[in-house]
Amino acid sequence: MGTVAEGEVVVSADARTFASTNPVTGAVVATFPVQGEAEVAAVVGQARAASAWWAGLGFTERRARLLRWASHLAREDTALVELLHAENGKTAGDARIELLLTLEHIRWAARNAGRVLRTRRVLPGPFLAGHSARVEYRPRGVVGVIGPWNYPLMTPIGSIAYALAAGNAVVFKPSEHTPALGTRLARAFAAANPDGPVGVFGVVTGFGATGEALCASGVDLVAFTGSAATGRRVMATCARRLTPVLLECGGKDPCVVADDADPVAAARAAAWGAMSNAGQTCAGVERIYVTRAVAAPFLAELRRVLGGVRPGAAPTAAYGPMTMPGQVDVVRRHVQDALARGATALVGGESSVGETFVAPVVLVDVPEDAPAVQEETFGPVVTVRVVADVDEAVSLANGTPYALGATVFSRRHGDEIASRLDAGMVSVNAVLSFAGIPALPFGGSGESGFGRVHGAEGLRAFARPRSVAVARFAIPGTTLTTFRRTPGLLAAVARITRLRHGRATTPDLPR
Repeated sequence: MGTVAEGEVVVSADARTFASTNPVTGAVVATFPVQGEAEVAAVVGQARAASAWWAGLGFTERRARLLRWASHLAREDTALVELLHAENGKTAGDARIELLLTLEHIRWAARNAGRVLRTRRVLPGPFLAGHSARVEYRPRGVVGVIGPWNYPLMTPIGSIAYALAAGNAVVFKPSEHTPALGTRLARAFAAANPDGPVGVFGVVTGFGATGEALCASGVDLVAFTGSAATGRRVMATCARRLTPVLLECGGKDPCVVADDADPVAAARAAAWGAMSNAGQTCAGVERIYVTRAVAAPFLAELRRVLGGVRPGAAPTAAYGPMTMPGQVDVVRRHVQDALARGATALVGGESSVGETFVAPVVLVDVPEDAPAVQEETFGPVVTVRVVADVDEAVSLANGTPYALGATVFSRRHGDEIASRLDAGMVSVNAVLSFAGIPALPFGGSGESGFGRVHGAEGLRAFARPRSVAVARFAIPGTTLTTFRRTPGLLAAVARITRLRHGRATTPDLPR
C-alpha cells in the first residue's frame, strides 16, 4: 500500500478497506473492511440470532466459556503484547500490564455475574401480604460496544466481558486506529468456544460512519468510550430508537497533595499517573494542586523523577508515541497557550512536543481558565499549582466540567478530602488503583459521561431488571384491587394509614 505517514489510518482508493499502521514507523499492521449500514446490520443480525443460545446457557456455563477465553488470551500473551506495541505504540511493559488487567476483568465478570444477577426475593409489604415478590435480571439482548485506541484491550473489555457475562451477545466496533486488536479479541473468543454459533461476539470495522450505523442498527444498548463531542453524536443517533447508552468521555483528573502528604512518594506516583502511556489515560493525572507546606520538596522530586523519563520506540523507553497524530496538535496548543499566559515550565516546554513523541512537560502557575487546565490534554503534560491549603485545592480541583477520576495524597485526611471531590472514582495515596480493582465501578459525570462499567454496577448496567409479583393466597375481605371492596375495608385502610404514616419518626427540627 506504499509509504504512509506515521500513525496515519490508510484508506484504499475505493474506500472499501483501510489499514491500521504503526504510529512510529508507519508500517501497515493489517488491512480491514470499511463496513457500512448493510454489513453492520448483518453482523447485528448474527448477534441477534446467537443471543438466545448464549443467554440460555446460564451463568455457570457462560462462566466456563469466558474463563476459557481468558485462558486462550493468556496463552497468546507474547503475540498480544507485540501486537499492542505495534498497533498502539505503547511499550511492551505497559502492554503487558494492560493485558493483565484485561484478563482480570474477564475473570471477575465471569466469576461474579451469577452472584450479582441472581434472582432476589423482596418483601411485598403488609397490604399485599398474600403475594411473593422477586426481581429478576435478564440480558438486554445485543450490546454494541464502541471502543477507544488508548487502551484498546482493557477499556472495551470493561463493557464486552461484563455484557457477555450478563448473557448478552456483543458487537464491537474498535477504534480505526486499533482494529487488529479488536478483531484478535473476537477470534480468540471463537477459538476458545468453537461449538458456539457465529455472532455471540462479533466485530465491525471502519470509521465514524460505521459506529453510527451500529448505534442505529437496533442494538439494545450502546457502550461508548471516547470524547464528549463524539459521545453527544452517539446519544443523538441512539435517541432515534430510544436505545440506552453508557458513556465514558474522558477526564481532566486532579491530584491533591495535602500538608501531611509524603511529598516524595506523592511526586513519584503523580509523575507516573501523568506521563505513563504518553499521558493518554482518561483517568490519569492532568492537574496537581499541592499545598504550600510541601510544595518545595514535591516539585523538586517531580523534576528529579521526570528528568530521567524519556519517550521512544526502544525497549528502554519509559513510554511510547502519541498514538493519534491529531492529538499532538492539542498538546502543542495547550503548552504554547499556557506559556504565553505566563506559566513556567518546570520540566520540558514547547520543544518537548515532537511530531510523534512528546517528552514530559510540567507547567507551573497556569491560569485556571487556560485550555491546559480546563480541557483534556491527553498527552504527557501536567499542570501544577501551589495552593494555600486543602480548601483551595478542593475548590480548584472541582473547577472543570469533568468529573471522572481524582487522586489524594494525605497521611491522615485522605478519606475526608476524597469525599469533597467531584469525581466518580478516587485513589488515596496511590494513582489509578481504582481502575485495577475489577469490583469497583468505573465512570464519571458531567463532561465525563454517565453510567458505570466494571464491578457489580457494571454487570447490572448490561441487564434489564424485571419485577414479578405472584398472588399466593387471598385473605378474605382484604383485597384492595377489586370493585367489590367494602366501605368497611376502606375505613380500615384509612385508620391503618394514619397509624402507619401519620406519626413523625424523626425528632422535630429546631425552629
